[in-house]
Amino acid sequence: MSSSSRDALHFPESDRTFLEPSLPPQDGSTPRPDLPFTTLTFATSLDSSLSLAPGTRTALSGPQSKAMTHYLRSRHDGILIGVGTAVADDPGLNCRIAGVGGYGGEGLHGQPRPIVIDPSLKWDFSEGSKLFQMCREGRGRAPWIVTTVQEPPAEKAALMEAYGGRFITMNIPSSDSGSCRMDWRELLRVLRSNGLRSVMIEGGARVINSLLEPSYMALVDRVILTIAPTWLGQGGVVVSPARRLGEDGEPMSAARLKNVQWYPFGEDVVLCGEMKI
Repeated sequence: MSSSSRDALHFPESDRTFLEPSLPPQDGSTPRPDLPFTTLTFATSLDSSLSLAPGTRTALSGPQSKAMTHYLRSRHDGILIGVGTAVADDPGLNCRIAGVGGYGGEGLHGQPRPIVIDPSLKWDFSEGSKLFQMCREGRGRAPWIVTTVQEPPAEKAALMEAYGGRFITMNIPSSDSGSCRMDWRELLRVLRSNGLRSVMIEGGARVINSLLEPSYMALVDRVILTIAPTWLGQGGVVVSPARRLGEDGEPMSAARLKNVQWYPFGEDVVLCGEMKI
């Protein structure tokens, strides 16, 4: 048995029915022609944490919801993360559902394009990185890296070119704190103009929290959230968008979902909904 066969995940048709209304249309159409269908999806604890501490890889999803996440990847053209997640996890960013390309299917059919937001090229990837290992084995695509660097290091550029990846250079201004503030509308336009009709955004916390800001939340077409039955405790990496104030200056909810559905996957619960604007 090949390693890809051993690693393959199975997600039954009976569970896919629940997800279908929240997935990108099969015909490739999008609600806005200049933007991809955008899904925000991640796994969280009961105290809204993604991990125990910054840079600490923390497993939250059970086997059934993990298979669901990989099925979601098969239904999107791209999968996007921030550089912090890339550095901490050395992710493969591929789809392991049985029947997609590399796992019993032809070519790379069903494999999403990895996209890493890395403004200053902090991610010190190499040919030994898991993502490029997936490429060599025919089980994943090469990444697109979104950066502000006009001329990436020659060694990195050569590696990307060899595997069919690319750098996407954008103007990403810095906030007062020195961190970069992504213009999500412009980035999504760039991804759509490069052929991606749907994008699945997986994290980490800075990426998710910034997308939940009032100026950007309307860009999110669906939210698919896995909730694990555990508390990670104080000091974790938390999804919690900035507090909003009403016209009277009183605190109000930062964001809310509508048309919500819940579905149990093993010990986890999956929530699907739309942003209430």
